[in-house]
Amino acid sequence: MTTSPEYLAKARAADSERRKSRVLKALDQLAADGEEISVSAVARAAGVHRSLIHRHNDLHTAVLARAAEPPPGTTAGTQVSRQSLLADVANLTARNSRPSAHITRLERRLSEALGQAAWEASGLGAPADVETLTRRVTELEQQSLDLRTELAERDEDLTAARAANRELMNQINR
Repeated sequence: MTTSPEYLAKARAADSERRKSRVLKALDQLAADGEEISVSAVARAAGVHRSLIHRHNDLHTAVLARAAEPPPGTTAGTQVSRQSLLADVANLTARNSRPSAHITRLERRLSEALGQAAWEASGLGAPADVETLTRRVTELEQQSLDLRTELAERDEDLTAARAANRELMNQINR
């Protein structure tokens, strides 16, 4: 039995060619049968791993090109591509999620309103100081906002002073 590197390389190349041939035959058969054409479907029909198709650009290109072709017996005017169907599914999914999110928001608002109405109807109600507390919270929020604005202005002044200091130090060091 010969195990020379040249023999092993030839055997490997022959095996690769046999598998590529099986992939192309499977691709033709799937197309003729009008089956779905994808890398997985072709690999499954050919009895090879998907990575073989992905590793060989010519095979991968052939699969993608054949998948884009219209199935036999369809007219060009009535054909819908797989990509357009996938886009339609994605659009419809997005369209369905918007009303669902809106319904969730409305349910939350309704729940809060009903909860508030039940709270008030129970006689427990909120304490009389709520208005005073609300006013105080508003005042404190405004004060906090004013302090943040003042802090931002001082940060700008500090940055400008640092820049001027660096410029003066550069002039002194020259």
